Amino acid sequence: MYNRRRLGEILMDQGVLTPPQLERGLSYQRDKGGRIGEALVELELVSEEDVTRALSMQLDVPHEMTLDADAIDLALLEPFQLGWAREHGVLPFDKNRGYVFVATDDPLAVEVLDEVRMLAGAEVLPVVVPRTPLQAAINSAFDRKSRQLGGGLDELDEAENPHAEEASLDINDLLDAGDDDEAPVIRFVNSLFVQAVRERASDIHIEAGEKEIKVRFRIDGVLKEVASPPKRFHSSIITRIKIMAGLNIAEKRLPQDGRIRIKMAGKDIDIRVATAPAVHGERITMRLLDKSAVLLNLRDIGMAEDHLKEMMKLIFRPHGIILVTGPTGSGKTTTLYSSLSEINSPDKNILTIEDPVEYQLEGISQMQVNTKIQLNFATGLRSYLRHDPDVIMVGEIRDVETAEMAIQASLTGHLVFSTLHTNDAAGAFTRLIDMGVEPFLVSSTVIVSLAQRLVRRLCSDCRQAYRPTPEEIAELGLTLEQVDRVSQGLIFKPGEDGNCETCLGLGYKGRMGIYEILVVRDEIRSLIMNRADTSSIKRAANEAGMRGLREDGALKVLRGETSIEEVMRVTQEDFIES
Repeated sequence: MYNRRRLGEILMDQGVLTPPQLERGLSYQRDKGGRIGEALVELELVSEEDVTRALSMQLDVPHEMTLDADAIDLALLEPFQLGWAREHGVLPFDKNRGYVFVATDDPLAVEVLDEVRMLAGAEVLPVVVPRTPLQAAINSAFDRKSRQLGGGLDELDEAENPHAEEASLDINDLLDAGDDDEAPVIRFVNSLFVQAVRERASDIHIEAGEKEIKVRFRIDGVLKEVASPPKRFHSSIITRIKIMAGLNIAEKRLPQDGRIRIKMAGKDIDIRVATAPAVHGERITMRLLDKSAVLLNLRDIGMAEDHLKEMMKLIFRPHGIILVTGPTGSGKTTTLYSSLSEINSPDKNILTIEDPVEYQLEGISQMQVNTKIQLNFATGLRSYLRHDPDVIMVGEIRDVETAEMAIQASLTGHLVFSTLHTNDAAGAFTRLIDMGVEPFLVSSTVIVSLAQRLVRRLCSDCRQAYRPTPEEIAELGLTLEQVDRVSQGLIFKPGEDGNCETCLGLGYKGRMGIYEILVVRDEIRSLIMNRADTSSIKRAANEAGMRGLREDGALKVLRGETSIEEVMRVTQEDFIES
């Protein structure tokens, strides 16, 4: 039926393998086991594609170098589980005239193909596909197959007696089920992760009410309820997540922190898990970090052209302190990373101290704070000063010790980036002085304070133009003449039909920053030296031409990038103060 030549001979005939390389592969196979094709690929003597072509020729079976996972009929996957398909490297992808075509990287695995035949209830025809694209197709196809959250909840309801108020799955069943997706609770939790990644959620919140559980996603900074499972499944869901995060499933009275690492659709997702006791049962919050996320530069995060030019001059200064301020979740760390990516080059030694290290930067040394061994920002910064740095990033200035170390680093010729939790740019100076730093040190080292907020970007596919009312224009601090001149009297709002596939009906997709950049010049420096209050510093900066958060947001409204409601939502304190 098939060519009896050995695989190695075929590869040599094709000119992709030499006799000495074949001997090396055979020796490796004798030591490690497995098939010769796998050994040659592991030794990087041939490619997966070379082995696929040779197997196809040897066994007289068809081969494909790629698979279109989106074209697979999901009904073919119903009898199969993701874990099993990945472990055995098989994927049914087509059915024709009573035969099921099965992609495999090992057509000699007869027992596996027999099992596929039994599960599919039809004769199978193997098609050889290289392992890497095959595994990618398996992940993608089963990702499509993954049940929507509603479907997962239906299974939860069927899994238990609907009349039992406090029924739950046995913990041992969850442990025994492992990763084979057999248990309904496991499928439900997995579907949460799939849905969260698909909808670009940054956080998953699971909290118990009196009669039901609330599951919410934070998407572009705003919480959205996605499911309400019955209360009787609370214990099982919490237990499953604790098992995945390596937490103590018996401890329900104390908060716990853990981590889950998953790979989904080729992305490495790091999930930070935090539990806390509450009145109606434990709640869990999970922060999702996409390790493969593309690092942004300053041009991508929403800075207007004048702000961008100013920042590009400041971040290339040889020494000084650059502060980014704002509340938690306002994008401060992203701005710091974007700044570092702009100045990162082989001739600069850049070191960072973070809590935690959220994204790994190529060519930059990053240290993570560890309070258990007394490694905090101040001790990390003190250590880094002995490593001949050009630029240091300190995740946050939390105390006077860290502030003084940052100032010392600046005075000795280093450029320091850091963050502070203040509401506006002017508040950074009074915060440092309140910590106990001398005003003359603050005024002589801090070169700029940048305040920021994040607003959601309007979806470009469903946004709607409209003519704002005079009240809306005044509320944003604009005039009718400005609106007419810049945007012909029209601005945009989110679409209202809720059927847009691009933004999943939310009207927004992605976020951008609005900024307030306070550069320390002579007049500001004098006010800091004299311990002026925040209002006085802000007033002087405004008179010198600083554009506030509200004004920067208004410009982005006029350009059709965001809506009045978004700017109002994130700058409420500005409206109150004014």
